[in-house]
Amino acid sequence: MSLEENPDLTGEVELEPEPSILVTPLAPYITPPPPPIKEESDENMAAASKELATNSDVKDKPATTSEDGIFSIMYTICKKVAIVGSIYLVGRMGWSVAWLIAPVIFSVARDQFRKTTEHKRNIAKASALANEKDVILARIDELPAWVYFPDVERCEWVNKILKQVWPNANHYARTLVKETIEPNVAAALAYRKINGFRFDRIILGTIPPRIGGVKVYDKNVDRNEIIMDLDLFYASDCDINFYISGVKGGIKDFQIHGWVRVVMKPLIRSMPLVGGLQIFFLNNPNIDFNLVGALDFMDMPGLSDLLRRIIVEQIGAVMVLPNKLAIAMSDEVPATTLKMPQPEGVLRIHVVEAKNLMKKDIGVLGKGKSDPYALINVGAQEFKTQIIENNVNPKWDYWCETAVLVNATLKQEICFRIWDSDQGNEDDFLGRATVEVANIVKRGVLDTWLTLEDAKHGLLHIRVQWYSLTSDPADLKLALQETQLLRVTSMSTALVTVFIDSAKNLKQARSNSRPDPYLVCSVGKHKEQTAMIMRDDSPVWEQGFTFLVANPENDTLQIKIFDQKTGSEIGQFAYILGALLTKKNMEIESQPFQLQKSGPESKIIMSLALRILKYANPVEENDVNEIGIGTTPPAATPAATNTNITRSSSVKSTTPESISNKDLQSQASRTSMDTPIIEEDNTLKVSSTSSSISPSPPRTPYSAALAAGEAVLTHRMPDTTSTAGEYGLGRIQLSIRYSVQRQRLVVTIHKIMHIPLDDPSNIPDPYVKLYLLPGRSKESKRKTSVVKDNCNPVYDATFEYLISTAELMQTELEVTVCTQKGFLKGGSPIIGMLKLSLNEAEISGNGVNSWFDLVPEMKHD
Repeated sequence: MSLEENPDLTGEVELEPEPSILVTPLAPYITPPPPPIKEESDENMAAASKELATNSDVKDKPATTSEDGIFSIMYTICKKVAIVGSIYLVGRMGWSVAWLIAPVIFSVARDQFRKTTEHKRNIAKASALANEKDVILARIDELPAWVYFPDVERCEWVNKILKQVWPNANHYARTLVKETIEPNVAAALAYRKINGFRFDRIILGTIPPRIGGVKVYDKNVDRNEIIMDLDLFYASDCDINFYISGVKGGIKDFQIHGWVRVVMKPLIRSMPLVGGLQIFFLNNPNIDFNLVGALDFMDMPGLSDLLRRIIVEQIGAVMVLPNKLAIAMSDEVPATTLKMPQPEGVLRIHVVEAKNLMKKDIGVLGKGKSDPYALINVGAQEFKTQIIENNVNPKWDYWCETAVLVNATLKQEICFRIWDSDQGNEDDFLGRATVEVANIVKRGVLDTWLTLEDAKHGLLHIRVQWYSLTSDPADLKLALQETQLLRVTSMSTALVTVFIDSAKNLKQARSNSRPDPYLVCSVGKHKEQTAMIMRDDSPVWEQGFTFLVANPENDTLQIKIFDQKTGSEIGQFAYILGALLTKKNMEIESQPFQLQKSGPESKIIMSLALRILKYANPVEENDVNEIGIGTTPPAATPAATNTNITRSSSVKSTTPESISNKDLQSQASRTSMDTPIIEEDNTLKVSSTSSSISPSPPRTPYSAALAAGEAVLTHRMPDTTSTAGEYGLGRIQLSIRYSVQRQRLVVTIHKIMHIPLDDPSNIPDPYVKLYLLPGRSKESKRKTSVVKDNCNPVYDATFEYLISTAELMQTELEVTVCTQKGFLKGGSPIIGMLKLSLNEAEISGNGVNSWFDLVPEMKHD
């Protein structure tokens, strides 16, 4: 076996990679496959072990200083004094033995946790040192991405370049951490009442990042850009020290793993041929680290989560979508091209409900229920539903929206995580599910049940709709109509992009020194803040933000500039967004505006662009790739069929917006064949057992936008009826409609007429009860008010049910008319009732408004 010298400055000797040779850095942790030739393998193992021992001795010897030595001695002395002193105080004060047992249990648990995590970190560090082929032969979990994905290419040559340039990256990383990460982490900790955070020493170590594979996109990509994804894995031997409230701590073995996207744009005709770079994570990366120093006691589950969460947030604020790290490479490219956000569309997410979640709370007789809530992550953005207490079948009905930037639909995911809320303790994990944004963009809308992963059981019902962006002001009217019909106040109709370029001649009224300015811009309740520029009265920020707007005709962009040194406001400006509707292409570029509360020459230079949300028509089902998620809805009864499942997962069949003219014609012909017998007063008759609702002949909806929202009644039955029904018990007027977008069944009880009056001295006090069958649960019970002494009561009461399309196919509506009189006298309080089978195809759109005959009481099953 030949050995070749490594050309780097360390003079290390590495073995020539062969399939039969053991991985040198992984030897202490991984059991390799048996070598074919024992003699040669023994020699190589001896050499590898000797080299590993040499390298470990060199790398494990820190550059100690006299200050670190004194601190280590003082720390050891204080630790011993604390142990002896605690035992002395327990005996002196007569405390319970629990004061001794609790710290012991705490220490043992921490040690066990650290052993497990340290073993994982050592394996990750060793795999980062090994070459690509050795990692594969070692059969570890962190294999390169090209092993799993056929469209990802090998890039070992990139790792060799990173190894060569890595020693020079420490200075850049220190500057980035000190100027960007440190103030943000300090502010986040100060918000949690932890002050005095600062970095003391930042050394990245000798282990460079490793690229497990690269994918270059060549389809559906603009000719003026290059897009590539890198599988980044960084397991460092870093040495980072910091202070929190005067206490010194440190971070060792920092690890990060995730997909990094690199966008080279625009391509230019002069060197370096690429105008700039945009670097960002598509989703939050996986992060792990080891706390050392005086904060070593925090390194166990629950205690270290706070610091870990803050670090993830700060990395997300810099490099996780919608945030990007933009690097200009040519003066020919303006800053707006690289740094101004370029949204491609908006995702409207509806977390409807969950079924059959795990029970995590401990009750008197064993495990009780859970208090579930859901977290929705799209890149660095996170949304949280309300907490539903003591329920494993929660109905959240939670809505949120997020903008998706250009080039982000490829590989970006929406992550749903379900948690059980435990006040005072760490929340329990109930499962997760992911959906690729690209599939939603292709479909236009996704309405499905997701099977929860990392859980024994559980299903999650979501509905996600994709909206493209248009610069036509005429589309605003339809967008406003749709949000009004949706009846959700937090939904948006437009999106505005703001690029803050710079400010000039900022002045303070009572100070001649230069300010430390930062800018806060807001639309409604959403606020964004720029970085702080030290001692500059003409700061250049070059930062862009995106705001979702409820109504651009009424909303205003508020801008305020503050001096961080004094905390005073040194400038403000307000822009009415409705003015953009009259601009060309609804945008302005690099325009100066006069600031108020500042000098007469103070100005702010910014760019604005307004876009209207427009529903994107879904493509045909044949053109949509299959989604790797569960679409099986929970069956309300064993009678659930495959037809119901298909209707639930098929976008085209459950979305009024996607119904074509051909579908309407076929539905019209089907309805005409199934139309029930119509009486003279244009009402529907109901059988004595169960009936299917059939509307009057199909009507053309107002527009696609109206059909996408809540159903609108365009045809009403007569307000009166001349008969008391087939059974002489009276007739009830109902309106029933189903909104596919809101997943809502809306039932309106208008009035009842001709209730029989057997005894003129005993006039009924009628009211109406509603139940959804099967089940007749308390959750589905609805009840009107009681109308005293009336045989023709008017209610006009509306009730809503949150129910999926698949469940609707298996559900019946039970309507019962009762009276409060006669119950204590032994008489039946039920005047009449009826059951209606619900059909989504018939009650969607304009819904049904009709008179129904009350039938005699039917016994419950």
